[in-house]
Amino acid sequence: MNKSFEETAARLAPAIFVVLWSTGFIGTKYVINNAEPLTYLAIRMAFVVVVMAVIAAIARPNWPDRTGIFHSAVAGILVHGFYLGGTAIAIAHSVPAGLSALIPGLQPILTSTIANRWLGERVTPLQWGGLVLGLAGVVLILHNRPMTGEAGWGWLASGVSLISITLGTLYQRRYCNRIDWRAGNLVQYIAVTIFFGIGAFVFETNVVHWTGEFVLALAWLVFALSIGSIGLLYWLIRHHAATSVASLFYLVPAVTALMAYVLFDERLNHVAIAGMAACAAAVLLVNRRA
Repeated sequence: MNKSFEETAARLAPAIFVVLWSTGFIGTKYVINNAEPLTYLAIRMAFVVVVMAVIAAIARPNWPDRTGIFHSAVAGILVHGFYLGGTAIAIAHSVPAGLSALIPGLQPILTSTIANRWLGERVTPLQWGGLVLGLAGVVLILHNRPMTGEAGWGWLASGVSLISITLGTLYQRRYCNRIDWRAGNLVQYIAVTIFFGIGAFVFETNVVHWTGEFVLALAWLVFALSIGSIGLLYWLIRHHAATSVASLFYLVPAVTALMAYVLFDERLNHVAIAGMAACAAAVLLVNRRA
């Protein structure tokens, strides 16, 4: 019974992760209407620290040593700090929620290249074909999109997100795999709360409108994203090769775009839809072992 449940959970985990991760871009769109990017993220992470502290107090996990604390803090700033900061700033600079996932969608290309050298993971020719197909899909999606002015800053922020989530995922796999996720995540969130707090104090006005929309979106981002999807991401990193985990991010733009269409009436043309389909096909190829 337990084995059957574990096998079912393992099969469903990637799909659940993609859906949860995609809602992060949607939730960010809502909160950005009521607070500046770094201010909102500082508030979000402060709440997450409280939740994780409660979880850690109940579970009483083994705590990492000083080296483990250092590695957890670095991974947290990469996975949460620059990635979430870049995404929020991109949306705040008029990049639509449905498109804000596109540049980070290039992560599998970068991850496979680095993982092949850094982690010693073998990438098969079939997987390389999938990675190239995914890159082509993202190029189609970006075709004729504005890349200058305010939108240009938004795309630049998305580029920062791409680099940070790629390095953060690989760093997590190499240096934090043996750290208990409850203790490790608490250290990460404390580090990134300080990171966002300093950024908000230096660069923003810290004005927040505590509307019902803001509170509901913030609650979802705290529990479903920072606790649920991040925990699931680290579980996937532990149980799958970095290339296979990274390939899931190819699906995020398509799922996000569908949600944005339903919620915000953000529309995509036929070329962009073809690009989304290419990205989905790329996931299947990248996840093949032979």
